[in-house]
Amino acid sequence: MDLRSIRKLLEIVQAHDIAEIEIKEGDTNIRITKQKEPVIMQVPTQHIAPTVPTAPSTAAPASASTADADPAPTNAPAEESGHVVKSPMVGTFYAAPAPDAEPFVQVGDHVDVGDTLCIIEAMKIMNPIEAEVAGTIKKILVNNADPVEFGQPLFIIEQD
Repeated sequence: MDLRSIRKLLEIVQAHDIAEIEIKEGDTNIRITKQKEPVIMQVPTQHIAPTVPTAPSTAAPASASTADADPAPTNAPAEESGHVVKSPMVGTFYAAPAPDAEPFVQVGDHVDVGDTLCIIEAMKIMNPIEAEVAGTIKKILVNNADPVEFGQPLFIIEQD
């Protein structure tokens, strides 16, 4: 089959909205599959008015005297101290190497750099997540078999 014949087949596929065509001619086998345009789904969004707390009337004098105070807002949640191990990928968090096995680490365990903390399964591949710092596991932020997102905090390690 020559190039002219292949071009003619391509023109036929485009002109007649054919999804797929396969031609066998002797030892030659040509299959042309027209890729469909991606379907874009629009999800209706709900517009929610932002809630802005109104300052009480006694807050005006207090804001004038906050120049000497800590610049961190008082309504922000307290950050956990320690090194935060974040998920490097999207997947499923597993605390143990097998369903009937003991977890890799528990709160209070000491870890060294390179110790396996958990496994994240992504596309049927088990990816071990290792400790980046040495220290003690202060908090485990994800439950076993929970889905995790890229950059989601998994552990807090109190460094040595």
